[in-house]
Amino acid sequence: MRLTSLHDALSNRRKHGQKSLAVLLDPDNLDEDGCRQLLELSEQHTVDYFFMGGSLVLTARQDALIRFIKSHSTVPVLLFPSHSLHLDDQADGILLLSLISGRNPDFLIGQHVIAAPLLRQSNLQILPTGYMLVDTGRQTTASYISGTTPLPHDKPSIAACTAMAGEQLGLRLMYLDGGSGAMYPVSSAMIRAVRQAVDVPLIVGGGINTTEKAQAALQAGADVIVIGNQIEKDPSFLSEMSRTVRLFNQEHGFSRVEADSSDFVGGSVH
Repeated sequence: MRLTSLHDALSNRRKHGQKSLAVLLDPDNLDEDGCRQLLELSEQHTVDYFFMGGSLVLTARQDALIRFIKSHSTVPVLLFPSHSLHLDDQADGILLLSLISGRNPDFLIGQHVIAAPLLRQSNLQILPTGYMLVDTGRQTTASYISGTTPLPHDKPSIAACTAMAGEQLGLRLMYLDGGSGAMYPVSSAMIRAVRQAVDVPLIVGGGINTTEKAQAALQAGADVIVIGNQIEKDPSFLSEMSRTVRLFNQEHGFSRVEADSSDFVGGSVH
């Protein structure tokens, strides 16, 4: 499987220390009006990626929401699927998640086998991703649905070895996730340990609901921070997070002109 422009852009950002902001959109919790509001905000406050998906996806809104985003924005849309049924060729790419923190074969390889022929026929850019659920104070929908035990919050060495194994197996991204509604975020110690263990881009999400928590994740080594629940509660939170990432990049001397030379480096509403 060839590398994709989405993967190349993420790797280029990591190489130059450029941090990114992703907004996780759950089709069950978002309608077209809410989506329009987010897109208007993303025109004013840079968003690098939209992740689309949820642990259940009970509604049929995903298709319409992706179509709406693609017709109004140039921000890349990446599927964040929990099941092979949640594929959609309208998106730009897919985080092909292998739940390496758990031992449920269905989410390590089973769903992937079902999805493989469909993905081969699609135009989706595939980003093989080592997905690691982390205990953040309460059982999440993702851990319940997957039937897996999250990584212990205070065991960064376990997370580091898990990520290392995933990288050795050929996974191209790592994703540390506290899950939807996390009581507290993935610890800086765990992010730092995983960052030191692997060379691939590192995505971190779950429980990032303040600028301080976002800054801590970025400082510890997250290449992409993901926000979701807090945006649903307070859409204006997007501006705070966008500013946090922008200032971090400026303080660390990264040129936005250099970032813009890569494919799929964010966008705005038409």
